[in-house]
Amino acid sequence: MSATPLSQVLAQLGGLQTAGFVLVLARITPLFVVAPLFSSRQVPPRVRTVVACALAVGLTPVAMHGQHVPNDVLSLFGLVMKELLVGLAFAMSLALLFAAVSSAGALLDMLVGFSFGAIVDPLTGNQSAVLTQLYGLVALAIFVAIDGTSWVIGGLARTYALVPLTAAPDVRSLATGVVATFTTIFSSALQVAAPVLLALVITDVAFGVVTRVVPQLNVFAVGFPVKVVVGLLVVAASLPFVSGWIGDQLQLSVAQALQTLKVG
Repeated sequence: MSATPLSQVLAQLGGLQTAGFVLVLARITPLFVVAPLFSSRQVPPRVRTVVACALAVGLTPVAMHGQHVPNDVLSLFGLVMKELLVGLAFAMSLALLFAAVSSAGALLDMLVGFSFGAIVDPLTGNQSAVLTQLYGLVALAIFVAIDGTSWVIGGLARTYALVPLTAAPDVRSLATGVVATFTTIFSSALQVAAPVLLALVITDVAFGVVTRVVPQLNVFAVGFPVKVVVGLLVVAASLPFVSGWIGDQLQLSVAQALQTLKVG
C-alpha cells in the first residue's frame, strides 16, 4: 500500500479544523446577539466579530478533542443549526437574568412616575425611563466587577463536555429549562423591586389616609415629589443588596444553563 502524501493529510486536517471552527463559531454567535455585555450596542460590531472569532479559535481545539466532524455540506449544515440552538439556549439564560433586572426597574418607573419621561436607553436603543437604565447599568457594572465574562466563557467551554460537536442535545430537557427560566422573570423582578415597591405602597396608603383627614389637600401636587424622594432613597439603600443578588443569580444562571444541556 502506498503512503498517503503529506500534503493530502495536511489538507484533510485543515478541512476538519475549518469545519470545527465554523461549528464553534456557530455556538458562540448567539452569545454576541442576546447575552448581556457581549451584545451591547456600545461595542462596535467589528469588535464583537473579532472577539467572537478569537474565542472560536481558542475553543476549537477543546471542542474538536476526540470528535470527527463530517465534511459533507448537508451534515455540516445540520450541525451548524444544532450549534446555534445550543448557543442560544445558553445565552438566553443570561439574557433573561438582565431582563428580570430591567423589568424591576420598569415596574418602579411606572409606580414612581418616571415612565412619563422615558428616554432612549443607550445600552439597548429602546425607550426606557430612569430607574430602568439605572438598574441595567448597575447589573452590567456588577457583571464586570465580579468577572462575569470569565464565568460565561468557562461555562461555554463546559458545554462541549455536555453536548459535543457531533452529538445532539436533549430537546425536551432544553425546552423545559428555557421555559422554566422564562417563568422566573416576573418573580425575580419582584425580588429586586420588593423594598422600593413596599415603600411606595406604604406612601400611597399614607397619602390616602391624609386625603381622608384633609380633603382640601392637593394630593397629586404633593404626592408626586414625595414618591420620587421616597423611591430614590429606598433605591439607593437597596442597591447593595441588589448587587449581591445579581452576583448570586449569575452563578445560578450559568449552572442552570449547563444543567439543561445534555446529550439526547
